[in-house]
Amino acid sequence: MLISLLVTAVFGLIYFYVKLPAINMHTPEFYLFVYLLCIVYCGCNIFVTGFRASSTKEYFKHLLKKCTIPVAVVVAFGVISAIGGLTGSVIFRAKTYAELLPIDAGDFSAEVEELQWNQIPMLDGDSANTLANKKMGELSDLVSQFEVDASSAQINYQDRPVRATYLNYGGLIKWWNNRSEGIPAYLLIDMVTQEVSVQRLEEGMKYSPSEPLNRNIDRYLRFRYPTKMFYGVNFEVDDDGTPYWCATTVTNTIGLFGGTDVTGAVLVNAITGESRFYEIGEVPSWVDRVCSANLIMEQYDYYGLYQEGFWNSVLGQTGCTKSTSGYNYIAMDDDVWVYTGVTSVGGDESNLGFILVNQRTKEARYYACAGANERAGMNSAQGAVQQYSYQATFPILLNIGDEPTYFMALKDASQLVKMYAMVNVSQYQIVATGTTVEECQENYVAQLIKSGIAENEVAPSAETAEVTGRVAELRSAVMGGDTYYFIRLADQTVYYLINGREYPVATILNIEDKVTIQYEVGEGEILQGVSLERK
Repeated sequence: MLISLLVTAVFGLIYFYVKLPAINMHTPEFYLFVYLLCIVYCGCNIFVTGFRASSTKEYFKHLLKKCTIPVAVVVAFGVISAIGGLTGSVIFRAKTYAELLPIDAGDFSAEVEELQWNQIPMLDGDSANTLANKKMGELSDLVSQFEVDASSAQINYQDRPVRATYLNYGGLIKWWNNRSEGIPAYLLIDMVTQEVSVQRLEEGMKYSPSEPLNRNIDRYLRFRYPTKMFYGVNFEVDDDGTPYWCATTVTNTIGLFGGTDVTGAVLVNAITGESRFYEIGEVPSWVDRVCSANLIMEQYDYYGLYQEGFWNSVLGQTGCTKSTSGYNYIAMDDDVWVYTGVTSVGGDESNLGFILVNQRTKEARYYACAGANERAGMNSAQGAVQQYSYQATFPILLNIGDEPTYFMALKDASQLVKMYAMVNVSQYQIVATGTTVEECQENYVAQLIKSGIAENEVAPSAETAEVTGRVAELRSAVMGGDTYYFIRLADQTVYYLINGREYPVATILNIEDKVTIQYEVGEGEILQGVSLERK
């Protein structure tokens, strides 16, 4: 018995260290862990005691005597899991599933802010990853030891929509060489300007997914919170630029295994490892992603399908709706909201409306707006430039002239952005394209006016001001096929964005040149320039 217990304990420790199951009755992984422990104990006991029986019947009696407790545990856990699974079945608890995501009706034009063209996010995940890897290739001190993680996530950082991504060790040897200093930087990709900034840290990140041992973020979380169920770990950055890991905590609220819902988040300082659990209503406002988009889509589908009960969802399907096949994000109220279209279960190409859900608080709003779904909008945009065979990215939803509008980039076969498109949601035959976002929006507004939807200029002209000074810093970036120049004047911290095609004098500027710039008054580190004159 002692030998069997020792072997079982060793197996259990190794399994727990590798697989990291939550010690929680609401997760199936815990039951599997218990079953494996019982099997290992019984198998070891059988092996140690040997085959000392005169008959098969006597042998099985001997085994049952030796394994009474493990067998009883397996039976008990099997009964508990069966009852727990049955009581959580959607057949019996359909209305409870439908209540997982409370949804309020919203007013789109009043609640979703209308953006100027120079505030519209232009990057999707693939483009952001391409830019991040290109920037990484320029950093000789980092590129040989670290790799950019393939994923990036949209967050609001200092009132700007950005995609944040972290670095991974380039392999075990490179981890060994750099483990004491940690990961020295992370990347932020501005979704409007497409500028990639390297955020170097005074002290490196010691806790990350690429750590192979105890500082691996998943393992670190499990050891500190052995009973909590986690639903993904996100990379976040606070307002001071400190990197954090945000681990969403969930529980199953219907029976034992049904109705997964968010309870809060554990925030782990990626540098020091300091951690704290927050209830969902207490999560700091700088955190953008607590509720996973996939979980939100799952909960909405419960809401759409089971409001009138389970059998209605199978037979009559009266009033049954579902989310469309994709989702994207909107920066609003200093939070990130996930949106998706709402369509009937019949699977046509039209939407009944769409939902916005706050990823930090899980506040959900429904906006009735019959029109094309996202895929139909993408097809409409591609049809407008079919001669080029461009592919549309999954759209983001914008308010242009109080009209819900799909905005998307159009890429060529090499995944380079060549054009932009706007498609009216309710009348998706209204399509506008342009090589820049400004041109695209101007063409779209003109079509709204022509169609009688708008009577005059939809986008109000911004207040402008003028500044004169000497050029202290000059940067450039290619966006939408045009070269844009970022000009910082002496004794200033903001950059003025100038289109080189519209103002060619920007292409011949030098440091210390005296210039006069007229710009749109606004907030942030980058202001839109509307004229440039060299003195």
